Amino acid sequence: MREPPLEDFSTANVPESGEERHPHGAPLLTALTVVSHPQPHRVGDRVLLEALAAGREVELSRNAPAFIPPGSALGSHLADPFISRKPLVLSPGPHGGLRLSPAEGAKVSLGDEPLQGPWELSSEEVAAGVPLVLAGRVVLLLHLAEPPSPRGQDMLGMVGASAGIQRVRHHVEQVADLGVSVLIRGETGSGKELIARAIHQRSPRRLRPFVSINLGAIPRELAASELFGARKGAFTGAVKDQDGFFQAAQGGTLFLDEVGEAPPEVQVMLLRVLETGELYPVGSRTPIAVDVRLVAATDAHLEEQIRDGRFKAPLLHRLAGYSIRVPPLRERPEDVGPLFHHFAREELEALGEAHRLSPGDPFREPWLPAPLAVRLVRHGWPGNLRQLRNVVRQLVIGSRGQSRLRLDAQLEEELFPVGTPLVGRPTSAPSTSAPSASRRKPADISSAELLTALREGGWDFQAAADRLGIHRTSIYDLIERNPDLRTAGDLSVEELTRCFHACKGDLDAMVRQLEVSRRALGRRLKELGLG
Repeated sequence: MREPPLEDFSTANVPESGEERHPHGAPLLTALTVVSHPQPHRVGDRVLLEALAAGREVELSRNAPAFIPPGSALGSHLADPFISRKPLVLSPGPHGGLRLSPAEGAKVSLGDEPLQGPWELSSEEVAAGVPLVLAGRVVLLLHLAEPPSPRGQDMLGMVGASAGIQRVRHHVEQVADLGVSVLIRGETGSGKELIARAIHQRSPRRLRPFVSINLGAIPRELAASELFGARKGAFTGAVKDQDGFFQAAQGGTLFLDEVGEAPPEVQVMLLRVLETGELYPVGSRTPIAVDVRLVAATDAHLEEQIRDGRFKAPLLHRLAGYSIRVPPLRERPEDVGPLFHHFAREELEALGEAHRLSPGDPFREPWLPAPLAVRLVRHGWPGNLRQLRNVVRQLVIGSRGQSRLRLDAQLEEELFPVGTPLVGRPTSAPSTSAPSASRRKPADISSAELLTALREGGWDFQAAADRLGIHRTSIYDLIERNPDLRTAGDLSVEELTRCFHACKGDLDAMVRQLEVSRRALGRRLKELGLG
């Protein structure tokens, strides 16, 4: 269990989602990925438009270019009989953008907007992903992608070929056979446990137990005994000795999800296990040696919790022997189509209707209609893979026995309410498009812009991040670099108490006066007994 100390546990070295670079330094290339096709097995097929990088045009039609399935070396053209043989010409545009020139009579749309003539897309729009609809039947996503790996890469049980998920696969391959602890960071529902299982399955411990625990689901008063075990009589109800999850995972891997929810006493015990390889069951004075690899996960900003005194910095050093960031689904829209069909196949097999995704009549209507496919890739997916899976289940079950999926009014309102922000929407003016707010670099955000977003969002960091088009964790980094801003952890007890009484306990009024995170301020008030 012993590991060398980690000096820097920040996420500063993680590339931003809009950064147009390969993890190893090569530039990303413009690509087209199939999102929906009348032949469902074509979903996920991709073509890299390398000619554009060389300054040449690319022609897209029924008969060209060849789209290659994931993991294959050979591909085929789109072949849908309704797509025009006359090409849509893609050519390099100004400032890294792209120009689309449809042939006369070709039926092409940018999302739900018909393309009547030449159209220019900015580099920001291409980076965010733009859906193209051909003949109202085939949906392609125009986006940026990695050049193919020279040695190929195992899929590791993960669906998708985006740059973000390729980075995750690379990290898993690099660390799986080592003994270091791994910290997986990502939003809720993004698939962190799947990555932990991939690490275990490719480690020397693969034949030993994999034990998965969600710390957020264990009552705080029971967390220590559940993890480390307890001796008879250690507390009311402990009528016999019991082993903990560490002992259950002996020789294997213990996955601790929501590790940021660990109570202080559990944090101390975790740190001891990581440093010494020994644990003390609750009520025991005799240590027990354990041989367990720890993989932890969190969607919390542990650095803020450290500043607030709620998480121990040495524990984060130990947990983050190696760090992996899982990209949210909104950062990899090119994976939405393959993921949708992956989940759909599972649901259809359970219903005995898997034949709906089998190759068939090329003239049939697509099972996933183009308008629905466009909305899926444009959606922000705040619940990530978990939300997508639930939507797939709702659609498949709600469309049982029908030839194509239908979006009922209730699901449409829940998933696409009026005013829902959509990613990758084309601009209406070729030369005046603003950079997409969904793909920004924190370094481009000024102090004044940050402060305005925080104030307009009521000092809700997620709301501010959404307004600025960055990840929530970047908000904390920007605040830390700004000498005029502070966090709730910077406030003294005296200032908090004084403000609490002046505002008569009104949390919103306190937030406006102190200008700190609403959630963090609420936690500090509870800790001080000023609920």
